Amino acid sequence: MQARAILRGLIFIASLVALGYVLEATHFGASINQAWIDTEIRGKGLSGELLFVGVGALAAALAMPRQIISFLGGYAFGFVLGTMLTLAAVIAGCIVSFFYARWIGRHFIAARFGARIQRIDDFLSWSPFAMTLLIRLLPVGNNLATNLAAGVTSVRALPFFLGSLMGYIPQTLVFALVGSGVNVDPALRIGLAVLLFLVSGVIGVWLYRKYRHGHTLGAEVDAELDPQALKDN
Repeated sequence: MQARAILRGLIFIASLVALGYVLEATHFGASINQAWIDTEIRGKGLSGELLFVGVGALAAALAMPRQIISFLGGYAFGFVLGTMLTLAAVIAGCIVSFFYARWIGRHFIAARFGARIQRIDDFLSWSPFAMTLLIRLLPVGNNLATNLAAGVTSVRALPFFLGSLMGYIPQTLVFALVGSGVNVDPALRIGLAVLLFLVSGVIGVWLYRKYRHGHTLGAEVDAELDPQALKDN
């Protein structure tokens, strides 16, 4: 069992090195932009939609902010279809990074970040769907880090994915709306997007304060979202 854990750790390290080399050589992140959308996605029909979802999923799994993917989805396909395809892409990326951590990097990550992983495990295990939804609605945190950390924990996959999907919706709507160029005054469109963003963030903070039941994502997060709790402690 120990040899298997060591082997998985070595595979995990090697895969990260290889991935970093490929990203460096191909300039992957920098190439996913509006020019790429114009040449490879727009007007390509189903093949363009599938390519967007596939590349978007890979980008999300490799830590590209989902807000950028949402903006590009809105730019490429308009508000409604762009939102749906972006959600498909980012949840696919979530699944990839979750199982990457669970199947390959679990022992390596847990051995080095045990305390943090245990804190996230405690937070999610109380109610995986609800607590994942809460995390996704918060205006702080890192999408990839959450996926990897959850993959290392004992949290069940399906509730985590469903909570993530529901939690992704507000910000996906916001940034797809900004990118869509719908036939609305630009100032009004951006104002509406900002309002939706603030509302989703406020809801996330309120849920965190009300329903975390003594669990925590860490002192830094608590300081930003619930400073009163720190004073009470």
